[in-house]
Amino acid sequence: MTVEMEKHAGWKQKIIHEMTEYWVNFVFLAVVFSIMTLYRRLLMAEYHIAYLHYGFAVIQAAVLAKVILLAEVARVGRKYEEKPLILPTLHKTITFALWVVGFKILEHMIEGLVRGKGFVGGFEELIAVGWYELLANGLVVIAAFFPFFAIKQLGRVLGRETLVALFFRRRAAAVDEKRP
Repeated sequence: MTVEMEKHAGWKQKIIHEMTEYWVNFVFLAVVFSIMTLYRRLLMAEYHIAYLHYGFAVIQAAVLAKVILLAEVARVGRKYEEKPLILPTLHKTITFALWVVGFKILEHMIEGLVRGKGFVGGFEELIAVGWYELLANGLVVIAAFFPFFAIKQLGRVLGRETLVALFFRRRAAAVDEKRP
């Protein structure tokens, strides 16, 4: 194989890897945000208030999945990678939870613009929701991100193939693959 062919194959593998990472991130975030939206909808239905913001949950998941992917390429959150796994996991959990807060603010500002209230009107609606709800959303995101980033850190240390084998193959098959 020529150097150019190897380089081309390398780019193909990289694109496949990046797309796989994106879709894993997206599916996880879409499930978490949709569950949060469903939870809110069910709570509000108790008081006969309609809440149907599933589209925002999916859009937010798509955007944040890309942000996570870009941040990983930019090496954000790699400060503690040589420390025990709890430190990089907590660091990434908190860092990306703050990103979610930022996107939540942006989401409300855009929603205000779409409704004709402007960016400030959307932000005022967010504040009107109350600090308790904002704090609750933040805690749910942190609780969801912790296992997400813990598994990503395990994959980084153990190797992605080993992690996939441990989760999705029979245990005997996964152990046999590790043996020389």
